[in-house]
Amino acid sequence: MSSGDTRAKKENYFLKFEELLKTHKSIFIVNVDNVGSNQMHQIRQSLRSNATVLMGKNTMVRRALKVLCVQNTIYERLIPHVRGNIGFVFTNDDLSSVRETIVANRVAAPARAGALAPVDVFVPAGNTGMEPGKTSFFQALGVPTKIARGTIEITSDMHLVKVGEKVGASEATLLNMLGVSPFTYGMSVVQVYDEGTIFSPSVLDVTEEQLVSNYLSGVQAIAALSLAISYPTLAAVPHSIVNNYKNLLAVSVATDYTFPGSEQLKAFLADPSAFMVAAPTAAAGAETSAAAAEEEAEESEDDDMGFGLFD
Repeated sequence: MSSGDTRAKKENYFLKFEELLKTHKSIFIVNVDNVGSNQMHQIRQSLRSNATVLMGKNTMVRRALKVLCVQNTIYERLIPHVRGNIGFVFTNDDLSSVRETIVANRVAAPARAGALAPVDVFVPAGNTGMEPGKTSFFQALGVPTKIARGTIEITSDMHLVKVGEKVGASEATLLNMLGVSPFTYGMSVVQVYDEGTIFSPSVLDVTEEQLVSNYLSGVQAIAALSLAISYPTLAAVPHSIVNNYKNLLAVSVATDYTFPGSEQLKAFLADPSAFMVAAPTAAAGAETSAAAAEEEAEESEDDDMGFGLFD
């Protein structure tokens, strides 16, 4: 490729990058380690209706961002995250749903020697179907086995590789012999950019219920502190009103002063029996009404609904 073609390609990339930045409010910075071309095509297809995937060399991306920072300094926040094998997913849709689509497309992959294990790897118990001559290979890795019906059987689950550790050549060979593909690879979201703010993708896991609960806990803490130090705040207003109303009732009960809210309370304190008699009377009335209704129902059954015995 000639230098002129390379220059034109870079200019086209810069223009596309600039257009996507200006026309989208949100960006997912994604890691694409171990993502093949066919898998990348499938991810692009799944995101086609609500997002655009853009890949490029980090040096070219940084250069484009530095130029665009002259127009809008907010793009400087993206530069520190342009490292490693990353790409960009531009969107104007709901961030949670787009992220689900991004991470949903994953493919199983065999363990390769030297690769970092993204998850814990276990060798399951069971018959391997292998001949007894390979027993020493299992013993070298500390995998408990026995010979059953002329084949090697793993007697219990074995924790072969821990998450974050490198897969050894022997471990990779064993997993491949057993036909176990313990890892899955796909795009993973590294950072999220939304209208000038950069944050971790874990923020998207926070539900509305959690936000409301945290907010109410904060309001309660402010109200409690406000009441404790007698410093008025909006959060403490309802509690102050209720407490002061209780004080008014107490003053009214202790003195001859009466207001509409304290009349019933003072009447109850003056003659509690009046209120105790009223409740049984009401209950007796309800029982009488229920008995009358039951009696009417029995009479209607006796009428045989208008039919005689031999009709």
